[in-house]
Amino acid sequence: MYGEDVLAGNWRRRKVVPVIDAERDLVVEDVDSGFCGAVVGFELGAVVLEDRNGRRRNFPLEPAAFRLEGNVVTLRRPAGGGAVPVRPRRTASGSVAVHGVRAQVAKAGRIWVEGIHDAALVERIWGDDLRIEGVVVEPLDGIDSLADAVRDFALGPRRKLGVLVDHLVPGSKESRIVAAVTSPHVLVTGHPYVDVWQAVRPERVGLRAWPVVPPGQPWKEGVCAAAGVAEPAEMWRRILAGVNSYKDVETPLVNAMERLIDFVTVLDDPAG
Repeated sequence: MYGEDVLAGNWRRRKVVPVIDAERDLVVEDVDSGFCGAVVGFELGAVVLEDRNGRRRNFPLEPAAFRLEGNVVTLRRPAGGGAVPVRPRRTASGSVAVHGVRAQVAKAGRIWVEGIHDAALVERIWGDDLRIEGVVVEPLDGIDSLADAVRDFALGPRRKLGVLVDHLVPGSKESRIVAAVTSPHVLVTGHPYVDVWQAVRPERVGLRAWPVVPPGQPWKEGVCAAAGVAEPAEMWRRILAGVNSYKDVETPLVNAMERLIDFVTVLDDPAG
């Protein structure tokens, strides 16, 4: 009545794992270790992956050993290519450029910056990295109420907060405000410059050096006057237009942002 036995044959088909050519710059994750990086070449029969911090590791081309966009795959060496590791393309921050990978859903943690200019500069340099890591940058209206804002953030081992502060030098008003923030789930760091404008290398803006603004005069207005620019909005457009990568800003800003990204993306074990 029912014909052939419905249980006969290979009814539990094994899932087929796709086999993908390990083309240069393809970003994959090693299933066992969780190491994520771009393919940069092959050595002794293994694929060489490089992560966003420039660290390289070799992985055997074993079946079902990698994840690509969340799916388990087997990598194979492309025919006739990939013998010598090459320099992968880089993002504006100097990290390995990630291709074909969607931005992650935003993590619970955040990076706070003092204002919209800080946020725009961070986006210009680190935007690609932050989208891949799923980190949102939010501008504050200054840091005078930083301690209250931190208390309202509902911190935790997997909800961490990084804060980038301008003019973070000993004895400054900023250093006194920051001293009130003591949670282990918060990292506050910054740069020594009066404003994030000054963290941009002056030659990128057509200046030999940033002007010295006399005490008591608003700093941005003083810079505009010395540079012959009508208003801060015009000066800011010139500054942002001169920034294309981390090489266009001073090292303290680069170091501070790299520390903050690492801090908020490495989540702590709540049980540990």
